[in-house]
Amino acid sequence: MRPRQAFASRDAVGRTEESDYVMGESRKQRGEASSTSSAGATGLAREMGLLGLAATGICSMMGAAINVIPFMIQRSVPGIGPYVLPAYLLAALPAVFAALAYAILASAMPRAGGSYIYASRGLNPYLGFVASFSQWFGLSIAIGVVSYVLIPFLRDIAAALGYDALAAGLDTGIVRLLLALGFLWTFVGVNMRGVKLYERTLVPLMFLMFVLGAVVIVAGFTFNHGDFAAAVLEREGRVIATAAGVGEAPFRLAPYLAAAALLFSSFIGFDSIAQAGGEARNPNRSLPLAIGIAIITVGTFYFLFTAAVYHAVPWTYIAEEAATRDLTAPGMLGYLLPVGWTVAIVAGAAIALINDLPAMLLAVSRLMFAWAEDGIFPRRVARVHPERHTPDVAIMLSGAMASVGILGSHLAGDFFIGVDILVTSMLVNFLFMCLSVLTLPRRNPELAREVRVLPQRWIQVPLALMGVASLGTFLAVHVWNDLSIPQAAWYLHSTPVWLAVMGVGSAIYFRELGRLRRRGVDVATLFATLPPE
Repeated sequence: MRPRQAFASRDAVGRTEESDYVMGESRKQRGEASSTSSAGATGLAREMGLLGLAATGICSMMGAAINVIPFMIQRSVPGIGPYVLPAYLLAALPAVFAALAYAILASAMPRAGGSYIYASRGLNPYLGFVASFSQWFGLSIAIGVVSYVLIPFLRDIAAALGYDALAAGLDTGIVRLLLALGFLWTFVGVNMRGVKLYERTLVPLMFLMFVLGAVVIVAGFTFNHGDFAAAVLEREGRVIATAAGVGEAPFRLAPYLAAAALLFSSFIGFDSIAQAGGEARNPNRSLPLAIGIAIITVGTFYFLFTAAVYHAVPWTYIAEEAATRDLTAPGMLGYLLPVGWTVAIVAGAAIALINDLPAMLLAVSRLMFAWAEDGIFPRRVARVHPERHTPDVAIMLSGAMASVGILGSHLAGDFFIGVDILVTSMLVNFLFMCLSVLTLPRRNPELAREVRVLPQRWIQVPLALMGVASLGTFLAVHVWNDLSIPQAAWYLHSTPVWLAVMGVGSAIYFRELGRLRRRGVDVATLFATLPPE
């Protein structure tokens, strides 16, 4: 039985009148909507093109990851010193393996909530839910972290323009908190208005982000450590060291691996493309292609950007300053550039952070939608607006969870706990994607035959095994590093927080699975076939 044919059986036993209510409109109403729009049986509309998909991945990847983490890592991983760029290269390897796994699975299963669908159909329904629940939680927290981190960039713009009182006000706790919430919920509104407004908002901002980011790259390679030391001396009367380099700092394996595991977060985001699988035009081709475009474009840009900043600013200065305050790349280059250019690059950094919000909100809301579609999450969450074709309940709930991330960053006083949770979550999720590539032919041979990207098993198996090995190593290193650092309270360690959330996810899964079985749903058929388009 082919997957789409099998779905007829699944629909007969699994879709009740309750699901008709919760999905938003009755099947009759959906049929009427389909005659006048591109909406499918789910209520979602395939309106997103290749550029919008690539922008989703690119904008999810670029933000705090490029403007903050390569420099604040000197605080989070003491001892990494001048070895940030080599750690970046190591971090890219498992990201490439994970991206290839996503591309393989996306070509066969182009549906909303991609990573959940891939693992639940290719590996195991419970593990698929846990992996995607982990991803949803990590990304939701990350959205809150990004919203919170955005405000220091606005502070730097005000400082560069000479508005010292405004800059000081933006550093006030309550102001930072309220502004972060305001930015977040603005883009919740953009997502709820539909895919077309989403693309019209995201794509121009993406190009502007690249243009202004290129200014950082050019400026970083134009100046050197001596220029930076002279600028700091002139502005602040401070003398900073410039001589320390790679050859003068000992290489230590433990900080290097820990830094690489954390910098892996810089490559997280291309998975957002897979979550939009239910709204992509020509999805079997456009999803894998957009994943490839995002990884290559962002990986190259990341490395050039980070190398440029470290070329201009001594790592010793970055390590010393990061221990006491939050640093941003534009904030440091502001010592070297005229006010106008400083404002421009800080604005570019702010745009990069802003771009994170709509792209990641789309990703996490489609995961919730996919769970509810399958009936393993409250079905009301799968409601789709009949005119805008967006899962509005899922988007609102994702915004609420991201608000928790903002509050957590504010109360903890260190946004890196949110980054740590994200890295743990995504390492687990990507690990399961590689395992799904290995198990798909045995578990679901019909779907395995639909693979269009690297369909040869002699290629798939080694790639997936290398992905499992590298991602598993990074996960072990990351967890060890998290648990070995002394903290004032257990909840300041990301690992126990993540485990607690997984316990909540497991309870939700088994409760909803029990309800499906009591209604007589054939869960084996449900998890063996794809949801409707």
